[in-house]
Amino acid sequence: MNNKPSTGLSQAEAEKRLQQYGPNALPEQKVRLWLVLLGKFWAPVPWMLEVTILLELYLGKNVEALVIGFLLVFNAILSFIQENRAQNALTLLRQKLVVNARTLRDGNWQLIPARELVPDDVIHLRMGDLIPADIRITEGSIEVDQSTLTGESAWVGVNAGDGTFSGAIVRQGEATGIVFATGTKTRFGKTAELVGEAKTVSHLGEIIFSIVKYLVIADAILVGMVIAFAITIRLGWQTILPFALIILIASVPVALPATFTLAIALGAAELARQGVLVARLSAIEEAAAMTVLASDKTGTITLNQLTLNSVVPFSPYTEEDVLRWGAIASDDASQDPIDLAILNRIHETKISTVGKRIQFIPFDPKTKRTETFFRMENGKEFRILKGAPQTLKAMSEKIHIGAQVSSLAAKGARVIAVAIGQKDKPMQMVGLLGLQDSPRADSRALIHHLGELGVRVVMVTGDDPLTAKAIGTQVGIEGEPCTAAAIGGNSSGQTTSCSIFANVFPEDKYRLVKEFQKSGHIVGMTGDGVNDAPALKQAEVGIAVSSATDVAKAAASLVLTLPGLQSIVSAIKTSRQIYQRMLTYTLNKIIKTFQISLFLSLGFIFGRIFVVTPLLIILLLFANDFVTMSISTDHVSYSPKPDRWNIRALMLASFLLSMPVLLLSFGFYFVGMNFLHLPLPQFQTLMFVMLVFTGQINVYLVRERRHFWMSKPSLWMIVGTLGDVLIVTLLATQGILMTSISLSYVALSLLAVLLFLPLADWIKISIFRLAHLV
Repeated sequence: MNNKPSTGLSQAEAEKRLQQYGPNALPEQKVRLWLVLLGKFWAPVPWMLEVTILLELYLGKNVEALVIGFLLVFNAILSFIQENRAQNALTLLRQKLVVNARTLRDGNWQLIPARELVPDDVIHLRMGDLIPADIRITEGSIEVDQSTLTGESAWVGVNAGDGTFSGAIVRQGEATGIVFATGTKTRFGKTAELVGEAKTVSHLGEIIFSIVKYLVIADAILVGMVIAFAITIRLGWQTILPFALIILIASVPVALPATFTLAIALGAAELARQGVLVARLSAIEEAAAMTVLASDKTGTITLNQLTLNSVVPFSPYTEEDVLRWGAIASDDASQDPIDLAILNRIHETKISTVGKRIQFIPFDPKTKRTETFFRMENGKEFRILKGAPQTLKAMSEKIHIGAQVSSLAAKGARVIAVAIGQKDKPMQMVGLLGLQDSPRADSRALIHHLGELGVRVVMVTGDDPLTAKAIGTQVGIEGEPCTAAAIGGNSSGQTTSCSIFANVFPEDKYRLVKEFQKSGHIVGMTGDGVNDAPALKQAEVGIAVSSATDVAKAAASLVLTLPGLQSIVSAIKTSRQIYQRMLTYTLNKIIKTFQISLFLSLGFIFGRIFVVTPLLIILLLFANDFVTMSISTDHVSYSPKPDRWNIRALMLASFLLSMPVLLLSFGFYFVGMNFLHLPLPQFQTLMFVMLVFTGQINVYLVRERRHFWMSKPSLWMIVGTLGDVLIVTLLATQGILMTSISLSYVALSLLAVLLFLPLADWIKISIFRLAHLV
């Protein structure tokens, strides 16, 4: 050790160590935006579109390839822009002020940026300072607030020889110390490294992949049937390949990722108005499915603010005496939370403390008490002590206080004793004060409401089991507390059945979230401190409260910008509404895929004609898939229980619902071929119009899980549908990009589809019940 406390490090030595140990800061992870954008082209849906573009180019259909390429790029840019907006908002939220430190260099005290500190630097700490590195105190004593590290609100006394850690705040006293760890080597830094190891699980990509997988399997079966038929009638590959391409284009859920992103982005904007900043868009979808909310106690369920809840007098003294003498032994100048809690009660009760303070000795971690000398109006002088019960008991006349102290502790209280004495007379115990970090006013109601929404709340704290149970009972979380030892290992069942976890450290919270995830739960985690950050990162829904540290906010996927926790309920309800919108779009898309693929395949097999052309299929993507993105604005209600994507049930319901629409499609086919006797180009235009209109009707059929008339769609949906019908009518009657047909054919098609809606609605109700979608 080259350190000399009298002079500190030399500047040359400090620079040498800065090169050796690196800056006293956490490494920042830089995101390369161009890589994020390129990633939008590497997923199941983009793969299908990219293959389609190559096939179109191979067949010489350059216009179709260009249009599909536009769809691909549009989808990627939309997703990229919405996600980047969320990240930019969070970046502004995380901006930090530069922290400086009083450091002894070359024998002179200097104010230097904290990031330049190195091991063996000598620094001086005063009240209000943020401790910039892990320090070992050499002189003086201080009281520090380590709640951002440990999660506990009570201040900690640090004396010569003791260590204190980066991220804590000096609340009282002054001290000099030597730096023994900086950067990632500090306790703060190790927790941040644990955040880096945490991997957020996102299910949105898995859902989209599952949907695409089923659609590809269905298309492969249909294409196989068509190829087998074509071989039997000896059709050439130049005829079959374009047809296979049509089915592929029709089945690709081109706008599915974009619609999901848009619905989530609109939901994120709505949540921002309600005080919830969305840092990771996929967390909105995860919040809809959340089944467990692991909530940190301090600063989340509780106020992180001590209040005086209990007063226990010892005969012959009264509660008023305990409060009066306790207030006289307190000082608001120190801003000590215990003193403030006692003084607040005095102001509320208006108990008199008339007299003159002769001397006040602030709390000393060594003596574990404050001491006041006070002169009453009648001239009597008293010595008043306020501090740890066992310390004051040892200085007072014999009295049994163990039962009372244990009783208060069992209620979750921090116990403070008050004693008084006169000159040359022994001290007498006046009574005990029970202080608590009280639950937020809305915590109990919130936890009850979350339970009604199917979300189980688990409280996690570093407190002892007695205190944890007391707080849990107050907010409606029942059950015997489990300790960190119960997390994981061979006690997985006990872990997931417990609702209160006590004596928990940062690593335990992280393991707790993983344990619930292993049991199949979608996990939310609330927190405010550095100690919560790894669990916030690991959870599908990490929620940093408004008072959270930058590290916690950086790790979280949702950041509350308003005090309290009521915003969590808003987040869950909004997320479930978004889920309902995405479910509507997905149902509509799968039904259309089954309808179109079966219609084209069977139409080719039975009639040996292409029901529509490849160009008309691409137009259909615009007319249906992208216009129906307005579903992301629809008026919907939230689910009463967590939403989970059951893709098999979804595929079954969609297949069954496609059957009535398929019958209607063949009704048009039959009328067009046998009664209207239309030429093939006009017939293909009529089929295109029918597919567009049935696509729009499907949206209104499936958007409401009950009968379609029981809720009003959004204005954007109505405008989108009207615009779609008018544009398609114009194209079809004027022969733009297709052969023209008469307006009467278009009108009859629209009328037939509208009359079909009520009949299909009754069938839908039965199918939704069968698939458990209602």
